[in-house]
Formats: sequence, structure tokens, C-alpha cells
Amino acid sequence: MSQEESIVWEGTPSQVVNLKVWSICGLVALIAVYLAFAYSWEWLLLVLPAAAWAGWANLTVKHHVYRISTERMSLTRGVISKRQDDLELYRVKDTTLEEPFFLRIFQLGDIVLDTSDRSTPQIRIHAIRDAKHVREILRTNIEVLRTKKRVREVDFE
Repeated sequence: MSQEESIVWEGTPSQVVNLKVWSICGLVALIAVYLAFAYSWEWLLLVLPAAAWAGWANLTVKHHVYRISTERMSLTRGVISKRQDDLELYRVKDTTLEEPFFLRIFQLGDIVLDTSDRSTPQIRIHAIRDAKHVREILRTNIEVLRTKKRVREVDFE
């Protein structure tokens, strides 16, 4: 990060994206408890893989970090092995705000970035709180950086 560059927003997806996994794991746990009381305690061992799955899902979302600076956007993923993708903000062509019904219930949204970057032509910032505000932060920094670097977008049809 250069001396002029500073982080303007940082966040992770909401754990709401794990609701389906948690529901399945909870159902498995309830069935295991019922079977343990009805038949034998060994059925409780079913809870272990369900808890491990729920824990892993929680960790993967927690370690999925979006970072927006004044010059670039970074996406870091991974629990054991990490991967970081960077996108220079001046490469962003268009931003789209998506608020599907399920995410709107929890006041969450997705921001989709269409870019001119060959390795990542589209980036989705998934299930974040206050997505409208984050989109405006992005738009402002994209325009400032384009002006600063004198970048123009030209489309040929």
C-alpha cells in the first residue's frame, strides 16, 4: 500500500449466508438427540460431523474479507491456505447493487463490479450490511482515481 493509499471500508459477508447449513446441522442434531433417547447414546455421535460442518462454514465466511482502499479493492479468502485478489479501482466499468428478497430481510445486499480486468471480469461483494453506502464509497473512489490517473473508458461496438 502506498503512502497516499488508505483503507476506506473493510468487511466480511454476513453469517446469514450460512443459514441453510446451520438449519441442516440443527436438524441433524435434533434427530441425533431423539435417536439417542429412543435407542442408544451412540446416535449422539452424529452431532460431531454436523458441528464440524457448521464450524467450517462459519470460519470460511469469517475469513472472506473485502477491503476497499482509495486505490484498489482486495478480496482475501481461505482458512488454512489464503488467496488474495486485488483489483485496481480505475478498472471498474460498472457497479450494480442487488438486494434479493432473502438478503433484504436481513438488510443485506450484494454489489457486483464489472471490470476490464482479464483475470476477474466480475467481482461480487456478497451479503454485506449497508450495501448502498459501500457502493457510494466505491463510486466516489473510482471517479477520484480515474481523474487522478487520467483514465477514460472507451467501448467499441
